[in-house]
Amino acid sequence: MGFRSFLLYPFAKYVVNKISRWSANAIADQEKILSNLVKDARNTAFGKDHQFEKIHNYEDFKAAVSIRDYEDLKPYVERIKQGEKDVLWPGKPAYFAKTSGTTSGVKYIPMSRESTPSHFGTARDAVFNYFGKTGNGKWLDGKLIFLSGSPTLETTAGIPTGRLSGISNHLVPAWLRSNQLPSWDTNCVEDWEEKLERIVDETINQDMRLISGIPPWVQMYYERLLERSGKKTVREIFPNYSVFGYGGVNFEPYRAKLEELVGGSIDGVETYPASEGFIAFQDTFGRDKQPGMLLNTNAGIFFEFVPAGEIFDENPTRVWLRDVELGVNYALVLHTNAGLWGYNIGDTVQFVSKNPYRIVVSGRVKHFISAFGEHVIGKEVEESILPVALSMGVKIVEFTVAPQVTPPEGGLPYHEWFIEFDEAPKDLNQFAQEIDARMRSQNIYYDDLITGNILQPLKIRSLKRDSFRDYMKSQGKLGGQNKVPRLSNDRKIADELMRNVSMRNAY
Repeated sequence: MGFRSFLLYPFAKYVVNKISRWSANAIADQEKILSNLVKDARNTAFGKDHQFEKIHNYEDFKAAVSIRDYEDLKPYVERIKQGEKDVLWPGKPAYFAKTSGTTSGVKYIPMSRESTPSHFGTARDAVFNYFGKTGNGKWLDGKLIFLSGSPTLETTAGIPTGRLSGISNHLVPAWLRSNQLPSWDTNCVEDWEEKLERIVDETINQDMRLISGIPPWVQMYYERLLERSGKKTVREIFPNYSVFGYGGVNFEPYRAKLEELVGGSIDGVETYPASEGFIAFQDTFGRDKQPGMLLNTNAGIFFEFVPAGEIFDENPTRVWLRDVELGVNYALVLHTNAGLWGYNIGDTVQFVSKNPYRIVVSGRVKHFISAFGEHVIGKEVEESILPVALSMGVKIVEFTVAPQVTPPEGGLPYHEWFIEFDEAPKDLNQFAQEIDARMRSQNIYYDDLITGNILQPLKIRSLKRDSFRDYMKSQGKLGGQNKVPRLSNDRKIADELMRNVSMRNAY
């Protein structure tokens, strides 16, 4: 154990104990948070509009505050952008986190002085919890890298504004900044490919010990390191590299390729950050590892959960943490100490444990296929393809799925899977058949459609190398926190990818 890790080990044990305490007290904490949110926002414009002074319990709160998306919240945000204070939360936001929307264009998500510390604080606690539970703190004694968006901020009505990953760079404390790479100037580069080259320049000869980022962009970083160094594995370049921090997408589709590039398995810490709040993080490791991530129930967020199939209903079922059930696909709704009220974050989750409360991210509310009433979700497609790929020695770079309602070749419609392989299956038809069988076993509606000759079994389109990277680049979404949707109910992505289909396909 090095000098810095030795000094910080007592803090790591403190974090372990702190997390253990609040995770065991989740229901009481959530009740208290709801009460405090209502009390603190009573005199805001939103609080007055929704008669917060008459709210005394959860049922009152549900009656007063409806579920909303950004469009519903936007009039209040616009008032803040015009300089008004005490709109959604007392005072003015400390930051606006800018995210891209679909119907709304750019979204401005408020981050308050109360909510902002939990963004970095939860990330810090996640890795220190890892340290305290595994004893591995040597990552503190070398260099760390966070592959993120630019920290350059603009101002909106005097409020610093930028991407969450960029804002997070401003929250890194001085004691950790001396270990952090890349440099500030390099981090400010907007073009991902130029930025990647400069990151490689700055890190290739350093003692990198912790690398964090979204898996597909970390993969690009690994590949450039190996190309530039002439080495066969990342471990040859960084022999002390021991922790991989990741979030934003399911790691499993990328695991085989990333481990091949690294030169073996590496400890990981999974996190679930969002501009709206830090939702959850991995809290178990090694032999003690349990499925899912620990819900962040003591960080100024009151969580609600709506059965995913009801999220767009006029009066959907709404439950709080006390009443959730295991295995149900819920849309995630947040009420936060930054002034987000009834906010449908757009993600769906399932609980895999209630003692403590752990979740897995199952997909996106708008990322599903239900062209024929099957309502296939991201978790189902991932849990269909990954075991088959593993059993057949197949390595996948990326994939997405879309419905083909009117096949140009004629015949019944089907689900069309676009897959970029690193190592393709020897028998693509068998690969497709086994994935289809798993899909049918997971989703009874999909199975009924196949059995009833309404759909034919899925088809795979094998894509040329770098198809997904080229697609993301064409959309201006290469690098940073951007990721490819696993599935869509339309063919916008599919039609773009069709031009990159290779000759070898399963029919």
